[in-house]
Amino acid sequence: MPKSPASDGANEYITLTDHSTGKTVDFPLLPGATGPKVFDIGALYKETGYFTYDPGYTCTGACESKMTFIDGEQGILMHRGYLIEDLAKQSDYMELCYMLLNDDLPDSKQKQDFVRIITEHSMVHEQLKKFYDGFRRGAHPMAIMCGVVGALSAFYPDSIDILDPKQRTVTAHRLVAKMPTIGAMAYKYSIGQPFIYPRNDLNYAENFLHMMFAVPAEEYKVNPVIAKAMDRIFLLHADHEQNASTSTVRLAGSTGANPFASVAAGIAALWGPAHGGANEAVLNMLAEIGNADRIPEYVEKAKDPNDEFRLFGFGHRVYKNYDPRAKVLQESCHEVLDALGIEHEPLLDIAVQLEEMALKDDYFIEKKLFPNVDFYSGIILKAIGMPTTMFTVLFAIARTIGWIAQWNEMIEDPVQKLGRPRQLYTGATERPVIPIHKR
Repeated sequence: MPKSPASDGANEYITLTDHSTGKTVDFPLLPGATGPKVFDIGALYKETGYFTYDPGYTCTGACESKMTFIDGEQGILMHRGYLIEDLAKQSDYMELCYMLLNDDLPDSKQKQDFVRIITEHSMVHEQLKKFYDGFRRGAHPMAIMCGVVGALSAFYPDSIDILDPKQRTVTAHRLVAKMPTIGAMAYKYSIGQPFIYPRNDLNYAENFLHMMFAVPAEEYKVNPVIAKAMDRIFLLHADHEQNASTSTVRLAGSTGANPFASVAAGIAALWGPAHGGANEAVLNMLAEIGNADRIPEYVEKAKDPNDEFRLFGFGHRVYKNYDPRAKVLQESCHEVLDALGIEHEPLLDIAVQLEEMALKDDYFIEKKLFPNVDFYSGIILKAIGMPTTMFTVLFAIARTIGWIAQWNEMIEDPVQKLGRPRQLYTGATERPVIPIHKR
């Protein structure tokens, strides 16, 4: 019976039969802590001469992880056993970062020490500022993020030994701490304003908002309601199992690439509109609708299978029920709108009325097309004046902790191998090369 190190303790097996030869092979059936069982096909090619075909790897488990669990049918998202709703109500982003790196939530002393470490690492090397000058002034902030984060290994070579646990810890702290600074600097550079340094008297979300919106000419006071909403956005986007960007980080890291390079690869994957650009697509959709009076017209277009129009921000690839993160952010969304006194901003009026219609419309209810986290985060970010080019940057800042924690888990996993997917070849079979004068 084929076995891999991950299946050593298996006591159940699934039998596959090749009907062309009559050969049967048993494969270990592995239970997770929760969710569906998987069967270990590590020896499939060796035993049968076949391998699997799974575009997008939607039915393939590429690793073992103790970090995040999603049940899309039930609308469940857990980090290390804690429901995301409970974390959003009882905890904050810094506590979640600590937990993803250290297995459990911190006590008061542990949190205090962790926040201090992150705060002390929030400044970037002064020479890094010169790196920004190499970019075209109007460059997209995500293009700058890819380049700058990839270059961090040149500025911090003392923490790229992936086999040293202490260096991995320092790298994790540096990435989490510096990403808001790097992101805010990318924005300031793109609009020609001076960089704003981080401040040790502000918390993580407050610091980012201050670096984004402050100018040297006058004092900037962070609205506590907006800071709370920003912290929640960070918390809700921190990790989401083996999504495209996280899988990219793991795949790059499996080659032995340093963590800065691996996270830069994750940023590049996140940049794609099918992954990290959904909340920006929400605003583009609202702009296309243009007027609240046209909502019924566009809802009917969305229902028409022959119409190319799509309602962005409704439903989710993973969640076939209500996105649990959306429930949390819905509350923050209305808190922000109330705190800012926004009553007649056209796009936000459309969003609020579209939300109300979708929650009552039988079509949306039957199809389970509920407003998702991108719908509410897009509204919040629009309301606080965040430019759309920064939406995916915010996602990258939040997801950095998930990327580096998953990367670290991968490095410590004795079963982990170099990522090397197979393919189903459908090209030409062997043929001779004809000399050029005869072609």
